[in-house]
Amino acid sequence: MSEFAVWMQACQSRMEAVLGEVLPPARIAPQRLHEAMRYAVLGGGKRVRPLLAFAAGEVTGADPARVQYAAAAVELVHAYSLVHDDLPAMDDDALRRGKPTVHVEFDEATALLVGDALQSLAFEALASKTLADAPAAQLKMVQLLAQAAGSRGMAGGQAIDLASVGKPLTLPELEFMHIHKTGALIRAAVLLGAHCGRASDDATAALDHYAKCIGLAFQVVDDVLDAEAPTATLGKTAGKDAAHGKPTYVSLLGVARAKELAQELRADALDALDGFDAPAGRLRQLADFIVERSF
Repeated sequence: MSEFAVWMQACQSRMEAVLGEVLPPARIAPQRLHEAMRYAVLGGGKRVRPLLAFAAGEVTGADPARVQYAAAAVELVHAYSLVHDDLPAMDDDALRRGKPTVHVEFDEATALLVGDALQSLAFEALASKTLADAPAAQLKMVQLLAQAAGSRGMAGGQAIDLASVGKPLTLPELEFMHIHKTGALIRAAVLLGAHCGRASDDATAALDHYAKCIGLAFQVVDDVLDAEAPTATLGKTAGKDAAHGKPTYVSLLGVARAKELAQELRADALDALDGFDAPAGRLRQLADFIVERSF
């Protein structure tokens, strides 16, 4: 196992423990809701957003004990978005991370409440610990996550996605959608991790550019995997984007050009890290991991 793989596995194990700590125990009322929340969050996923938060924290000298709660907040918002995304009113999917989706395992009403509760819990996690040296800096972190999750971020991107089914989009329109739907939360993960340490305005701007590029690259690769990888490998239903007439990088550019675009975005992301030298090593490795992943 490579040194990077060991680091990644350690971060993933750490996040499983932190998320298990932050989530209410299933034995506490309302038990069914808490059981469903834990079902939605624990025991699955690559934890890419927390990995990015830890890696950005290394650039700014952040204490990992702080970063882990910022990372948990982002991951809880991500998990809530997946629960709602899978609902019949959205993408209507029965499989997520290799197991039945929350509304299938429990019911639709519970799935709605799970998403609501996970979003609230994310902000509790972000506000209940000391994550930055100055209160104003931590308040900025709350604002960053709120914007990333809301109508000018992930939720807005999902609205555009739903409105675009069966419609041809230009490349700028597709990028605008995914900067919000996927990229906003990835950007938040990087910036929240960085804000747990100390970063100059120039460093924050460079990390922001990295995050924007790698967020788009993540979506491009997702579109390629949806077109090429089987359901068993993805852990979710393969080919649904094409079946539902959703605009994707593959439908617009073709597989070959989409793969080229992912490589170009990775190169741009790596260029943004030129001024950081060794501390940005994990962010560079994650850029490679995100673009080269095949699962």
